[in-house]
Amino acid sequence: MKQTKWWKDSVVYQIYPRSFQDSNGDGIGDIPGIISRLDYLKELGIDVIWLSPVYRSPQDDNGYDISDYRDIDPMFGTLSDMEELIREGNKRGIRIVMDLVANHSSDEHAWFVEARKGNPKYRDYYIWREGTPDQVPNALRASFGGSAWEWDEQAGAWYLHLFSKKQPDLNWENPAMRHDLYDMINWWLDKGLGGFRLDVVELIGKVPDRMITANGPRLHEYVKEMSKEAFQKHDIVTVGETWNAGPEEAKLYSAPDGSELSMIFQFEHICQSHTQFGKWKQNPKDFRAIKHIMTKWQNELRGCGWNSLFWDNHDLPRAVSAFGDEGKYRVESAKTLALYMHGLQGTPYVYQGEELGMTNTHFNSPDEVMDIESRNMYHELGELGWSSEERMAAINMTGRDHARTPVQWDDTENAGFTQGTPWIPVNPNYREINAKAQVRDPGSVFSFYKALIALRRDPGWRDVLRDGTYTPLLDDDEHLFGYARALNGKTLLFAGNFSGEEIRLPQKRLPGERRELLLSVYGEIRTEGEDIVFRPYESWAAVCL
Repeated sequence: MKQTKWWKDSVVYQIYPRSFQDSNGDGIGDIPGIISRLDYLKELGIDVIWLSPVYRSPQDDNGYDISDYRDIDPMFGTLSDMEELIREGNKRGIRIVMDLVANHSSDEHAWFVEARKGNPKYRDYYIWREGTPDQVPNALRASFGGSAWEWDEQAGAWYLHLFSKKQPDLNWENPAMRHDLYDMINWWLDKGLGGFRLDVVELIGKVPDRMITANGPRLHEYVKEMSKEAFQKHDIVTVGETWNAGPEEAKLYSAPDGSELSMIFQFEHICQSHTQFGKWKQNPKDFRAIKHIMTKWQNELRGCGWNSLFWDNHDLPRAVSAFGDEGKYRVESAKTLALYMHGLQGTPYVYQGEELGMTNTHFNSPDEVMDIESRNMYHELGELGWSSEERMAAINMTGRDHARTPVQWDDTENAGFTQGTPWIPVNPNYREINAKAQVRDPGSVFSFYKALIALRRDPGWRDVLRDGTYTPLLDDDEHLFGYARALNGKTLLFAGNFSGEEIRLPQKRLPGERRELLLSVYGEIRTEGEDIVFRPYESWAAVCL
């Protein structure tokens, strides 16, 4: 009998270390702070922690610009602290996953320092083009704004950076560079690491001269080689960040033979409302379209790939603010968003504070914005004629800083995050929304997430949720959702209301003559005559009998 991969039964919790827990009063979260909160995460029930980067870095892009892959940045602690986190996590049955940023390094990495000096070995670790300072190689744009090419006076050439100019892109066509990366990956895995989340992995096969960035012709060749040389030598989980992948690409990445990765993050449901201005100007969320997207991914990957399940992360606004109701129905909508996602087939990801129903904050001026992407876009949108009010509205809707405000642990000063001055201000609503108020409250968002996670590992339902069929219900309804998961004669029904209005539904439109409630936002399934009555943001999971 083929053994099930452990990560198919797991729930992953993402930590953005700068904002999780500060242990030394400098206002910045750190690894000892994470260790101090492991028992909280154990109580929540998660199996894996994914850490955003803690490597040594100049912090131009909050750690996604790495200057030393084999060391920890002093702001987060030491390498010994990291090794202790791995050990302490293992004691609690929690694996530690790190971010792997292999598309680019910092311009302060030793490789790039040598490259710009003209060292022939390391020069080819990056992507250079000859020319003159007044003639850019081509029109490629960087994700953070401006040209993707930067003239380097010392090197006398242009180098490619698809993000910040302090993040030069690595040259994956160079086998020596690739194998240096694989050595580093194995070095970490030998320390007991549980795996990696691969940052913008779809860009490593880029062909800049042909204006190809994502999904280049050699992309899967490189991923297969990395998997063979490192990942497949260890029992780990790997997840790739892929903003441009469709189901066919996902089947290659997450093929059951394990030749590439365990799974990917796809963002089609996140980007559903984006316009020609991307995330900076959006149409209203269309939950009917989002359901169709999720159904497509459930059906397309069944038996030939694996889904990751998420609403938010360190790059996205808070889920309850983006998809729910951060005001009157904050608690109810946070629970309903969670129930919808956690009942699907795949591995769920919980972003820090999501389990508390944390919301977006508010920025009054660009001076309050910390994120490099938002700051750059503020200037670029200004050049397109956007007013300051329009640009701040865009940042307040979708800027990355919303996800990066400190975790709200209690109602004391700075929400229990630090005894110093936080590197980014705490959301002012921390006195009402915090972990201390929720952990022992059976009606809290935290307790609901805890129950959802427990349901996924319940021996009676684990196989159904992991391997069961997926049947969409009410797929064309504008506000209601429903789907059934079934295996070996057992059926679980998930249903709910994505709106703030009460909606009636004929009972016959959902399967099951009787329904035994497992989990509910309002504690019951309300019926009136032949109808089920869904209250605002109500959802429930039930056994069909």
